[in-house]
Amino acid sequence: MLNWIEKRTGFVSMTKDFLTEDVPGGASYWYVFGSATLFCMIVQITTGIFLTFFYAPSAATAWESTRAIYLNPYTHFLLSVHYWGSSAMIALVFLHLLQVLIFGAYKSPRELQWVVGVLLLLVTLVLGLTGYLLPWDMDAYFASQVSLNITGLAPGLGPVIQHIAQGGGGMGTATINRFFGLHVWLMPAVLVLLVGAHLAIFRHNGSAGPVVDDPRKLKVGRFWPDQMFMDGAFSFIIFVIICFLAFAFPPYLDAKADPTKFFVPYPAWYFLSLFGLLALVPPEIHMGPMAIGTELIATIVVPTLFLVVVLLLPWLDRSRTRSFAARSGILWTTTLVVCVIVALSIYAQVTTMAKQAAAPASPPESVVLGAAEASTVSSAAAPAAATATNANGAKVFASNCASCHGAQGQGAPGAFPPLANNPVVTGDPNKVIGIVTSGLHGQISVAGMSYNGQMPAWKGQLSTKDIADVVTYIRAGLGSNHASAVTEAQVAGYKP
Repeated sequence: MLNWIEKRTGFVSMTKDFLTEDVPGGASYWYVFGSATLFCMIVQITTGIFLTFFYAPSAATAWESTRAIYLNPYTHFLLSVHYWGSSAMIALVFLHLLQVLIFGAYKSPRELQWVVGVLLLLVTLVLGLTGYLLPWDMDAYFASQVSLNITGLAPGLGPVIQHIAQGGGGMGTATINRFFGLHVWLMPAVLVLLVGAHLAIFRHNGSAGPVVDDPRKLKVGRFWPDQMFMDGAFSFIIFVIICFLAFAFPPYLDAKADPTKFFVPYPAWYFLSLFGLLALVPPEIHMGPMAIGTELIATIVVPTLFLVVVLLLPWLDRSRTRSFAARSGILWTTTLVVCVIVALSIYAQVTTMAKQAAAPASPPESVVLGAAEASTVSSAAAPAAATATNANGAKVFASNCASCHGAQGQGAPGAFPPLANNPVVTGDPNKVIGIVTSGLHGQISVAGMSYNGQMPAWKGQLSTKDIADVVTYIRAGLGSNHASAVTEAQVAGYKP
């Protein structure tokens, strides 16, 4: 059988070559981080695939489907493993890069291997960032809002990228769909391609081995069985730790995202240093008559310069050998940078916890999950009379409008105007149709209050029937609104 498979695929000889690969200096636990990272990637992909069976990506269903996952002990444990697995993977990629840096294994001919490794760290961070939003609870919403606002600070394409990522001027169903697509399809595909490239380059160059003056004097070991045993043992330990954390400390689900309420988010631990730097710098630096905003420097300029330096490290390091003495400057600089990152992370955690202590406390998870069921029943019963003949309008509103204007059309102070008890909404139907189809841009005033007036155009995104139904629902199903219905013919015949 093996001969038959070998003649047609060559898999047997490839496996043999892989298992009998030489390991300079013999097997070592210093080499386990790469294999453990690969194992965590497999865990993340596997658990992520199963979670998509239960998750529904929209503003009206994301939190509800996440809640359903929490209420089932098996899917809850699966989600917890995915949650802690992401942290483990990011930590292992970082440790792997740090180990490569300490050993000088980025030097010729392994420069591109280092670059691919840094890109792998960036992709895992993007995966963590995009996955953070998907539960659509208060923490996910406001933490992601901060990240999107930071993206918008970038000069040039920053606001454009923020608009594309959000799917419009505000966060809602389009934002969830974009983050879901990035998290489930695009970034995993890029991750797999980068891992494949990293392994191919590694196979071509071979292991760098320990730092010695004369590599020729190193004893040579084999990958099988010693190194493979160490890799497997370490990966198993990591898996046990992930399962323990998933069982003992499952992630907390906060109340459903509500942009009208005040909330202090807690960022993911791997972004704490960035938040710490942002909190540490003053709002502005005054240089004579000039005032320079520090948000751009702290969140865009410094991280970008740091990334460029890390990517170019193999070419910036002019030492001729991998010895520690020859690279003492880089090693001391690395130690300093790691200490600064840790210090900024601790500072961010302390300041964030202080802000959270001063803000209204989040309810216990049992209260959130228990109250959700009761609120779901009551909210379904309350608008039943108003939406009995317009169920589609209510559905379109929940999916596309509620995330900004609120589930009851109450709006958000200074950001999104209320739709309930709004004379403009209940006035000329053609004006409301125009706002929904063509969108809004610029400041607007409602009942003496000012709002940003940034609303995407839904023409082309929603059908004529959906627009007619949602306008009818807004005019007759929110607050004390009791205006006339809007027909498809009115929407189709509308002219600016």
